[in-house]
Amino acid sequence: YFINSGPFTVHRIDKDTTGVLMFAKNRNYAQLLTSLFRLRKIKKTYLCIALGQFEKTSGILKDKLEYYEKDKKIYLTATTKFKVVDSSNFYSLLELNPITGRKHQLRKQLLIHNHPIIGDSKYKIRNNNNSKKNILMLHAHKISFFINNKKYEFVAPIPKEFSNFAYQKNLKNFYSRFLKLI
Repeated sequence: YFINSGPFTVHRIDKDTTGVLMFAKNRNYAQLLTSLFRLRKIKKTYLCIALGQFEKTSGILKDKLEYYEKDKKIYLTATTKFKVVDSSNFYSLLELNPITGRKHQLRKQLLIHNHPIIGDSKYKIRNNNNSKKNILMLHAHKISFFINNKKYEFVAPIPKEFSNFAYQKNLKNFYSRFLKLI
């Protein structure tokens, strides 16, 4: 077994996030897919359930996120398109398309805007009862891209816990848009 043989990870998600992961069978495709990510030619679509209602039904979140390299604090710009699919009294179902690919980008950005993702034990509003036992309501739903004018699209089934939570919180548009994918 050679060190240079596959599979190679080309797209990762946070530990508690469900959904699509991308692997390449060989180094050539890994390099190609990595280049497509770097050039922002791969469209990633996430679904999440966040706390609260948004003022706008769609838009772009553009924020400076704080990171540390050794003892030095650095700020990196993060950009995400969002669309509110549905909302109830205390929750919003969102479709998110990250433009940049920062670590914990979606979780950090939603917290900055006072709409943390339900079940997030790290990026949460203090005292909001989101404990570790909760399931993170963040799902890497779809990845799509073109290679040689051929479209590739990969969709991950929505976890039962996610759809049950959407149902319990009266997020009805979830079923009209995503029922066929459950």
